[in-house]
Amino acid sequence: MVEQTVRPATRPVPPVTPAPAAPRRRGPGAAPWLFLAPYLVLFTTFTLVPAVYGLWISLHEWDYLLPGKPFVGVDNYGALLDSGSAVYESFWQSMQATGIFTVFTVPLLVALPLGVALILNRAFPGRTFFRAVYFAPYVLSVAVVGLLWRFVLDPNLGVVNAGLGAIGLPGDTPWTTGLPWAWISLVGVTVWWTLGFNAVIYLAGLQDIPRELYEAASIDGGGKWAAFRHVTLPGLRPVLLFIVINTVLASANMFGQAYLITQGAPGQETRTAIMYIAEEGLRNYRMGSAAAMSYVLTLALLIISLIVFRLFREKDPS
Repeated sequence: MVEQTVRPATRPVPPVTPAPAAPRRRGPGAAPWLFLAPYLVLFTTFTLVPAVYGLWISLHEWDYLLPGKPFVGVDNYGALLDSGSAVYESFWQSMQATGIFTVFTVPLLVALPLGVALILNRAFPGRTFFRAVYFAPYVLSVAVVGLLWRFVLDPNLGVVNAGLGAIGLPGDTPWTTGLPWAWISLVGVTVWWTLGFNAVIYLAGLQDIPRELYEAASIDGGGKWAAFRHVTLPGLRPVLLFIVINTVLASANMFGQAYLITQGAPGQETRTAIMYIAEEGLRNYRMGSAAAMSYVLTLALLIISLIVFRLFREKDPS
């Protein structure tokens, strides 16, 4: 007998259908550039082009009253490092004055507004009124602030000396004409004027810190100082970075207060770098030298900003 082998029926294999290609994502197109175009035009016109043009001027002996403006290379920069040049002593004295003002102003404008913001962040009657009171001086222009305090602090006719004399204290303090009183006046006026702005920035940062973090710190047995150190300060790190950078740049570019209140007195002790640059370029017509000074100041501020960014950089937990 012949055995028959029964083979199982084979099913036909369906053809493999290739997966549909994923649709290509289209880029954003020109829409973002259209939204950025107004800012880019303004930035290029009023920031980028003047910066490049100023660098070009710093490489020339640039007197805008004279037709010839010879190219001198880096001579204007070299003069700032040459102790025998005509601008060396005056420029570095003005840089020293700028440094003194910045060193005394920045810590006060970082610490005092934080204390004000911590108080104003609490709930108490009249809180909105006091917020407006602290911020109000900042809306005044530097011209108003400078002229106001120039008369208030005048050594002969000022209200401050008159008030001190009326209560039996010395009423002949040279607030605008002697040291260290001139620096005390400039720093005090600047802190009074700009404290409210930093306080408002701090206040916005405090309101973004979750309340649950403070409750957790309280449950863990931490007091107010522990909550401030481990919750408030870490939560305000980005705000602190902004305030420190903004305050350093504003203090280093101080012009109006010294120009209107002390006029650089006594002597040229309170003449800041911006005041001397303006005098060199607009009064002495040496625009090339003034442009070189401005770029040296810019380089110094850039280095300080990088140091501040490094100090406030988030540390890797690993």
